[in-house]
Amino acid sequence: MAAAEHGISLEPETKNLLNHHTEKHFTAGEIVRDIIIGVSDGLTVPFALAAGLSGANATSSIVLTAGIAEVAAGAISMGLGGYLAAKSESDNYARELKREQEEIVTMPETEAAEVAEILAEYGIEAHEYAPVVNALRKNPQAWLDFMMKFELGLEKPDPKRALYSAMTIAIAYILGGVVPLLPYMFISKASEAVVFSVVVTLVALLIFGYAKGHFTGNKPFRSALETALIGAIASAAAFGMAKAFNP
Repeated sequence: MAAAEHGISLEPETKNLLNHHTEKHFTAGEIVRDIIIGVSDGLTVPFALAAGLSGANATSSIVLTAGIAEVAAGAISMGLGGYLAAKSESDNYARELKREQEEIVTMPETEAAEVAEILAEYGIEAHEYAPVVNALRKNPQAWLDFMMKFELGLEKPDPKRALYSAMTIAIAYILGGVVPLLPYMFISKASEAVVFSVVVTLVALLIFGYAKGHFTGNKPFRSALETALIGAIASAAAFGMAKAFNP
């Protein structure tokens, strides 16, 4: 959090250094996480459903109808899940913030001791952290933010995070879910459409897995293979079970 938000002024030299230094950190982690959740399930679940119905000798129109219904239901369910998860995180932060505010007022000495303990864990000596503790005690808001971040490990959530999360996951699920259903829109025979569905979806899974690995810092090629393998296993299992019960 910026020093200006706490009413703290920086030395001119420090300001100049910060102005000339732009850090290139990836800060869209939550959005990427939501996209990964949505697209991953969107590609896999309808893919397995379509393969299973194809194995049960259903027509392309039935597969397409069932697939669209599943994508709609899945998007709503996944979006609601994302909303509730983000809302729970926000509610938890609000509860902890209120409790920390009360502790700073009712037991300031204990809270100051906790600040000292936290700084000591970073190897800062008593004579070095004493001025910091005193400075925080004079600035209640900065003190509160410090305790929330360094004692509890909590960052203030975006008030609109729950809504954004729900929308992102739902849209990503729909985009992913449409991919395995595309062949059924143009090929009337499900036994033929499923072949194209497998090819198209596996390619999409490979691309998605590669991108996921790139953005999450994992090995892109390994991530691509793992993602495609999971999708292939899910669809093969659904297809095999359908064939077993509908020879």
